[in-house]
Amino acid sequence: MQTAQPSRAVALVAGASRGLGLLVARELVLRDHDVAVCARTEDDLEVAVQMLRKGAEARGATADEGAGPGSPQVRGYVCDVGDQDAVERLVADVERDLGPVDVLVCVAGTIQVGPARTMTLEHFEQAVATMLMGPVRLAWAVLPGMRERGRGRIGTVTSIGGKVAAPHLLPYVTAKFGAVGFSEGLSAELAGTGVTATTIVPGLMRTGSHERALFTGDQAAEFAWFGPAASMPLLSADAERAARRMVDGVLSGRTTVVITPLAWVGMRVHGLMPATTVRVMGLVSRMLPDAPGLPDDSVTVEGRHAARVLDSSVVRTLTTLGRRAAARFNERGPGAVPTGPGTGPTGAARRQGEAATSSLRT
Repeated sequence: MQTAQPSRAVALVAGASRGLGLLVARELVLRDHDVAVCARTEDDLEVAVQMLRKGAEARGATADEGAGPGSPQVRGYVCDVGDQDAVERLVADVERDLGPVDVLVCVAGTIQVGPARTMTLEHFEQAVATMLMGPVRLAWAVLPGMRERGRGRIGTVTSIGGKVAAPHLLPYVTAKFGAVGFSEGLSAELAGTGVTATTIVPGLMRTGSHERALFTGDQAAEFAWFGPAASMPLLSADAERAARRMVDGVLSGRTTVVITPLAWVGMRVHGLMPATTVRVMGLVSRMLPDAPGLPDDSVTVEGRHAARVLDSSVVRTLTTLGRRAAARFNERGPGAVPTGPGTGPTGAARRQGEAATSSLRT
């Protein structure tokens, strides 16, 4: 009589087409989970799924005896987590294709960099819809099943910007402060249910996301400080190690995971001396670029385009590690690949995936 093979746990990672979300999804694949990934754009998602499936095949080829049969499954779904109907369809599709969601990790995010007076209500609405209401919608979609089964893991990637309000990031910190409150409150509400909620508080990480960040005001000048800060070793953390620590924390049911010493110190100092940290942030704000005062100050430009306008060899040198990370972690998805004869979106996505897969292998 044959013994039934245990089924794999199913993980859903929101915002997993590139950067940190892609690395979190990869880590779950390496830990023998069937993984569903979602993102807003199909082309970026196609590349990410291709990269993750290569990793799943390698995981299956070297699986221990206790692992599930074959390779972990990887499925991709187009979904805007700011859309309630889309989130409900996403969870229904994942549960139909893979089974009930055992692990949810919310990584989806957007970051707008610039002075507060260049930010419109739309900037705030976009940030809140993605980084606050996105985790709320996803958690509410999977929680009934998790409660019924008496087990489940939910991780929400917030930010040190959700603990200490950094200047020139006001929509971002507004949403992240809300996400911290939601995740910590949810953790308390779930006590004793077998379901846990982990609040992940990273500092700056070298994912290459500065190339996709959105800049307002004096866009080139804003990129000149933000790009290096997100790339330099003393200020930013290695993204792969950070993803491993995040997944460790979520799967073990920890209430909080803080990434980078600077984030830890910032939280402690702000907790002890909140008025002092606010004054310090005010001084920092006065040193950052002011808006030109033009009618188009609120127009957003991606970091990769702001870098071209800046055209600074110094900034290029300071962002070397960040640029390498962007190439490895799909931050330069198909949208960044020039089109031409034989290089339509599908072909570009395929070639981008093949090139990036080798650098993601462990």
